Amino acid sequence: MSGKLERALANSFEGHAVRDVTIGDLLREAAAAWSEREGLIEGKAEGTAGRRWTFAEMLDDAERIAGSLAGRYRPGERIAIWAPNMPEWVLLEYAAALAGLALVTVNPAYQARELDYVLRQSRSVALFLVREHRGNLMREIAEQVATEIPALREIVDIEDQQALFGRGSSASLPEVGTNEPAQIQYTSGTTGFPKGVVLSHRNLANNARMFSIMGKLEEGSKMIGLTPLFHTMGCSMGVLGTVQLGAAYVPLRVFDPDAALDLIESERIGWTLCVPTMAQALVEAQRRKPRDLSHFAYLGAGGAMVPPELVRAIKQVIGADIRVAYGQTESSPLITACRREDDFEDVCSTIGRPSLECEVGIFDPATGEILPCDTVGEIRCRSYATMIGYNDNPQATAEAVDAQGWLHTGDLGTMDNRGFVRITGRVKEMIIRGGENLFPAEIENVLLEHPDVAEAAVVGVPCPRLGEAVAAFVRLEDGAALDVEALRQHCRSQISPQKCPAHWQAVESWPLTGSGKIKKFELRDRWLAENA
Repeated sequence: MSGKLERALANSFEGHAVRDVTIGDLLREAAAAWSEREGLIEGKAEGTAGRRWTFAEMLDDAERIAGSLAGRYRPGERIAIWAPNMPEWVLLEYAAALAGLALVTVNPAYQARELDYVLRQSRSVALFLVREHRGNLMREIAEQVATEIPALREIVDIEDQQALFGRGSSASLPEVGTNEPAQIQYTSGTTGFPKGVVLSHRNLANNARMFSIMGKLEEGSKMIGLTPLFHTMGCSMGVLGTVQLGAAYVPLRVFDPDAALDLIESERIGWTLCVPTMAQALVEAQRRKPRDLSHFAYLGAGGAMVPPELVRAIKQVIGADIRVAYGQTESSPLITACRREDDFEDVCSTIGRPSLECEVGIFDPATGEILPCDTVGEIRCRSYATMIGYNDNPQATAEAVDAQGWLHTGDLGTMDNRGFVRITGRVKEMIIRGGENLFPAEIENVLLEHPDVAEAAVVGVPCPRLGEAVAAFVRLEDGAALDVEALRQHCRSQISPQKCPAHWQAVESWPLTGSGKIKKFELRDRWLAENA
């Protein structure tokens, strides 16, 4: 960590060398070091464990699948996976890496139009899928889409063992470079069409390793995989984090807080990663039915702003050592994180300091100048973890990563003179009311301090007089009713009048992206439709 900052610029260059290693190398190293230790355990929907693999068995299966892949596809080609969290997903992640193929990760909730877009944009030559997930008839959709995509050579059911492992065809595995593309992940951002983020072996393997070092995660400590594997928090920080710890990864096919807590208890799981909506659900489920979570030591939360009240609730109800992290797919994903030694109030109110071997600064979005400490600006980062680029989109890549190598996150925040960063909102989500910039996260945090409010999202909506007005969407605690006057008075006692919401709406559930973030643009569109 750098010394006292005059400008909002910090790094965590602490001598943790970035390794030149591939994803396939990580599995080979684990199988050599911990051959008979469990590395993969199936998490079942009813909250019990299913099939199990040692690291030696994982490597054997991954190499068999990789040999089959190498016999059908050329190194550098792209294959897509369209499936929920399951052991076959993990095995294919390693197999594709060993075969020198780029794995295109696809949200299993996608419909035909979305699937068609990703397959075409990524230039995928094969699609590995399950037949159905949560009522989504994926095989039928895929067959419909495939007729219009000549480049797609085959569709493979990954739950058909003969199809997954191949029918006797096999080839020797290629040499794979650490800077070659390992995955293409489509951003689940809350605005616009997704862009394909191309990430290298070096990006992903090292980012997961730096996370485990910062979290001081214990060797052999099992992790339950709650975040979707099609996102970096799942398939990078989770899968590639556990393999470097000699620890079992336990993918849960469908997120259910009760099933997750039952597995944590029965399998003596040590840690997890989740987005705030998942963390809130875990807290509520544990309150309803307490379990013995004494072995569960660490919960990493990120993917969206983590409110201070939720941080406190996790500590009090779950009992885990919570650490807040912040990242983006374009940075593999980790950018900042709290450390175990950080003060609890810093954990409650910040997103931590720069990740290891990463530089972070707060910039004026208009001028590109580094701003003083405690001044709101755009968060930018520069590190080994920055993406190769957006797939087949050099213009968007140039807009996201400047000539000096800074990744423009599009998030607004501040940095104090210790290097701790706070999120204040998105550049595009910032509300401009009467010429004054308002930051949704600040208002949301105030709302969450009210006992009736379980979750909140704040957006800007059109106002003829002021340009924009503040609209608050709230999910209430069980048994609570929307009392607008009480909430207004609560806000007025905490923040200045112009920040207090002018419009209020209760919601029972949120429109979410595939990785669990609230789609604020849909809330805004809903409000516009209802108030046209």
